[in-house]
Amino acid sequence: MTLLQKLSLGYFVALMIAASLNYIPGLTDEAGLAFGIFALDIYDDALHVASALWALVAALLSHKAARSFLILFGFAYLGDGIFGFFTGYGYLDLGIFTNEALGMEISLRRVLANLPHLALGGVAVWAGLRNLGQPK
Repeated sequence: MTLLQKLSLGYFVALMIAASLNYIPGLTDEAGLAFGIFALDIYDDALHVASALWALVAALLSHKAARSFLILFGFAYLGDGIFGFFTGYGYLDLGIFTNEALGMEISLRRVLANLPHLALGGVAVWAGLRNLGQPK
């Protein structure tokens, strides 16, 4: 198993954890915010599970499939994080289409709410484009 396949397996685990956040007692507050920062709904959970399954299948198939997953997933999630930072909502869960934009805001809450997508997306794009651990 190559490094990109192992990284894809890591994304499977991380995304399944993200999908489970609403169902672990004590992680959401009375307003339904995970860690008091962001709200996740059934659409977010479905998106995380679908992405996790994509990561798992890619990891098990081949280095090339894992690389494709990391690049495509990475750009999608990185873009979603950028949109979230500038508008308050992402596009993957259709939030930019169903909510009025909140405008640009540089606040700790906005940064923390979008950091998972920015970090996951950025690392995935970087690793996929660098083709880390490619087979010889």
